[in-house]
Amino acid sequence: MSDAPHNPAECLGLVLLPRFSMFSVSALLEPLRIANYCRGETLYAWEFLSADGADVQSSTAMTLRTRRISKDDAGFRWVLVCGGWNTERYASSVLNGWLQHQARRGAILGATETGSYVLAQAGLLQGHQATIHWHCLNAFRERYPGIEARDALFVLDRQRMTCAGGAAGTDMMLHEIRRAHGDKLAQEVADQLVFAPLREAGQAQRKARGRPQPAIPPALQRAIELMEQNVEKPLRIPQISRRLGFSQRKLERLFHRHFGCSAVAYYRNVRLQEARVLLTHTDMSVLDVCIACGFASSSYFSKIYTQQFGLHPRDHRTAWPDEEPAPRWPGIGTGGAAGL
Repeated sequence: MSDAPHNPAECLGLVLLPRFSMFSVSALLEPLRIANYCRGETLYAWEFLSADGADVQSSTAMTLRTRRISKDDAGFRWVLVCGGWNTERYASSVLNGWLQHQARRGAILGATETGSYVLAQAGLLQGHQATIHWHCLNAFRERYPGIEARDALFVLDRQRMTCAGGAAGTDMMLHEIRRAHGDKLAQEVADQLVFAPLREAGQAQRKARGRPQPAIPPALQRAIELMEQNVEKPLRIPQISRRLGFSQRKLERLFHRHFGCSAVAYYRNVRLQEARVLLTHTDMSVLDVCIACGFASSSYFSKIYTQQFGLHPRDHRTAWPDEEPAPRWPGIGTGGAAGL
C-alpha cells in the first residue's frame, strides 16, 4: 500500500473484489507510480479497499491486503472497482451504499475489467456511457439496457471512468496523466513502460492497434465479425458468403484451412461461448440464454452445451467452488475452434 497522499485530491481508492484481475490492477497503478518517479514527487497515491477489510485473493491466487471501507472516507478523487471472474456475485448493499456516498461527495467513480457490473447494480451508471471487458459486453447490455455500453478501451463520461481491463487501464491512466500534467510526462511514463502507441478512449478493444490477426485473411476476419455481431439472430452461411462477395465453397475452405472445422461449427462455438458468458455474468434463465444465443430448441442447446463444456447449463453456475480463485471449466478458451 502506498504512503498517505500529500494531496488528497490526487488519491485513488481501488475497491478489490474477490478473483480480481491482478494484471488489470497493475496496469492502473504502474503509470501512476512511474509518474511519481519521473517527477520526483507524489503526484498520485492509492489505497486498496474492500467491503470487509480482509485480504482479497486475485484470479492468480495472489492476495492483497485491504482496508475496510468507511462512511468517513472523504479523501478520494477517484474510486475504481476492480473486478475479474464472476464479479456480480460480490456486490453488496454495504458496498453499493458506500459507492453511492462517494458519488454524492463528488468522487469520480469508475471500474476496470468487469467492475462495471457493481457500479451498474448500485445504479451509478444509469444514463451514462460505460465499457466493460469485451467478453462480457453483450451480457452487460442484456442486463442493463439503460446504460450505453460501448466497445471501447476506456470511456470517460462526466464523473464516470470505466475501462475494459488489461492493458486498457494503462491507456486510461496515461490519458489522465496527460490531462493533468501534459504530453511530456505522459510520454515519459509510456516510454518507461515500453508502451506504444498511446491509444485514445474510443478505440475498439480487440482491434485497438489496427492490425489484422496474423495469418488470417481479411475476408475470414470479416466473416468472424459477422458471426460475433449476429448471435441472437444467426445468419445463414450462404448469407455470410454473399455479404462477403464470394462463394460459400470458398468460405468453407477458409474455415477448414485456418480452424479445422466448418463455418457452421465455428459459428455454433461462437454462440456457445456467448452462452457461457451469459450464464456466468447474468441471472438469465437457461431458456433466456438459449434464445439470446440463437438456439430454437432448449433441449438441443443443453445437449450441445454439455458436449462442448462437460457441464449442463443448469449446473454451470454451481461449478465453481468459492475457494477456487479461477474456474476449472473444460474448454476454457474463447472463440476459434477450441473444444469443437
